[in-house]
Amino acid sequence: MSVSPLDFEKPISELDANIAELKRIAADPVLRKDALDRGIDIDEEIARIERRREEVMRQIFANLTPWNEVQMARHPQRPYTLDYVRLIFEDFMELHGDRINADDPAIIGGLARFNGRSVVVIGHQKGRDLKERQLRNFGSARPAGFRKALRLMKLAEKFHKPLITFVDTPAAEANLMAEEEGISRAIAVNLLEMAQLKTPIITAIIGEGGSGGALGIAMGDRVVMLEHAIYSVIPPESCAAILKEFGRDRSRAPEAADALKLTAKHAHAFGVVDEVLPEPLGGAHRDLQQTAKTLQEAIARHLEALDKKPLDVLLQERYERYRSIGKWHDPLQLIRSQLEV
Repeated sequence: MSVSPLDFEKPISELDANIAELKRIAADPVLRKDALDRGIDIDEEIARIERRREEVMRQIFANLTPWNEVQMARHPQRPYTLDYVRLIFEDFMELHGDRINADDPAIIGGLARFNGRSVVVIGHQKGRDLKERQLRNFGSARPAGFRKALRLMKLAEKFHKPLITFVDTPAAEANLMAEEEGISRAIAVNLLEMAQLKTPIITAIIGEGGSGGALGIAMGDRVVMLEHAIYSVIPPESCAAILKEFGRDRSRAPEAADALKLTAKHAHAFGVVDEVLPEPLGGAHRDLQQTAKTLQEAIARHLEALDKKPLDVLLQERYERYRSIGKWHDPLQLIRSQLEV
């Protein structure tokens, strides 16, 4: 499927096209000989343009804006949960249904083996083409999706299996039907249950971490985040459309993205995530194998550390972790306390 590059990727895309054309010539003995007869060393030319491409990529990706990071998190070629599941886990067996009334394809989950160990995996899943995107509701889970996730969480707890979740959603479904079916309650119940789930939880934010739709499967003991993923209380477009500071104008989403402080660096600075995982130069889609390896190593490292914690310590630390997020200090109260001393 042909995918148009993002605006800031166009210089890279042009160099990619040049390299692809030269490699096509190099693979054809007749064309290669013709180029050599004209004094053109195809291999050297390919190497030269590849070096130039790397220079351009480093310059571009060293200067991404928050809005560019939003675009990267939504990149049409960005790997999704199932891409990572196939590379990181073995013997994945997907389980379906919320055991009430539906199965929501926007959330996938099931049993798998991780480094030889049985685990439970849950994640948001978007789609590659229009048909699959509609099937998976563009990764926006409905109440049934969160209830399915909860069923799998309780399964992990019952059989003492670590829970590993992958977050990639713009937000939970927000239409009238979702409200009628109890979307808010479904997310709230998941938050409550995850807070006291008696098994280690590791969460990886791999793309969009959008609002309650993300939090409904994201209360991990350890949270890692890919370099070009985002984590936000609201999508930038919705923020710009709601707030008068942006003229209630969706086209000012880039300004809203900057105000939301939604990048991986921000999330780490705020203590919301434990670790930012580097992506290959140009983004995860340029080297899926390497990104999956990075994720696998991080999950293994954090799981090993969590395994050493007694259950009561694990639960207490999880509780304190999420109670501490959002704490702030009143400067007037601080001044008063200093004066009293």
